[in-house]
Amino acid sequence: MATIKTYYSLTKPGVLYGNALTAAAGFLLASGGHVNLWLFLALCIGTTLIIASACVLNNYLDQDIDQKMERTKKRALVQKEIPGSHAVIFSIILGIVGLAILIAWTNMLVVWIGVGGFVVYVWLYGALSKRLSMHGTLVGSVSGAAPILAGYVAVTGTLDIGALLVFLILFFWQMPEFYSIAVYRQKEYKAAGVPVISVVKGIPQTKVQIFIYTLLFVVSTLLLTVFGITGITYFVAMTILGVYWLWLGFIGLRRESGDAWARKMFRFSLIILLAFCAIISIDAWLP
Repeated sequence: MATIKTYYSLTKPGVLYGNALTAAAGFLLASGGHVNLWLFLALCIGTTLIIASACVLNNYLDQDIDQKMERTKKRALVQKEIPGSHAVIFSIILGIVGLAILIAWTNMLVVWIGVGGFVVYVWLYGALSKRLSMHGTLVGSVSGAAPILAGYVAVTGTLDIGALLVFLILFFWQMPEFYSIAVYRQKEYKAAGVPVISVVKGIPQTKVQIFIYTLLFVVSTLLLTVFGITGITYFVAMTILGVYWLWLGFIGLRRESGDAWARKMFRFSLIILLAFCAIISIDAWLP
């Protein structure tokens, strides 16, 4: 019999909380030190439930791929620990509750971003582009950037330059993050028939793309200060972290750089995202 822990695993906790963190950070950045606690809680809870719903449904749709890959073959649905129909019902309940919370206590822009992010992640990315094209990562990155955008506009109620920049920052961040995984798990993706860039174009071309998107990420983070949205402390911190990540990406262009480098690049992508979210969350109280 499936346990609560088993159902919980379907929500992909690592993905879930990473995205929820960006939503909270976007909200706090836009709040500028004046936080509406009730709105913050509604945004975080509603967004988290919708993301969880999308992750559960993605688990259901990806069973054929998951059973072929080492890192996913032990997932609950692949192991038949939970009936597929139960997972779908669980996903629907999470989505309805999350959407209801956003409708009741946030604004319609947040609601539409939530719905759009769900559709892009589950259908346009998970069910279609990931299976058909190496450009699926670009599609998936749109949904991955939706939570921080939702958090930001929950406060502002409008799509301004700040909203555009936080969206682009998360969009660009996901490309080197996922492409690094695609390097050190190339054989697994190839065996599963998933046309990621490292399978279609090869690892050397993937490394070039990693460096380009890392550069775009760094530039977009610094533009927050250029447009007066963040302060000098943020600018200095993100410059230092960004230059180091760029240096790692540059090292990867060497032919001898392989899986160990890609894993290091991936690990630092998580560090710099956490630092970014932490700093923008408290930026209003920094110089």
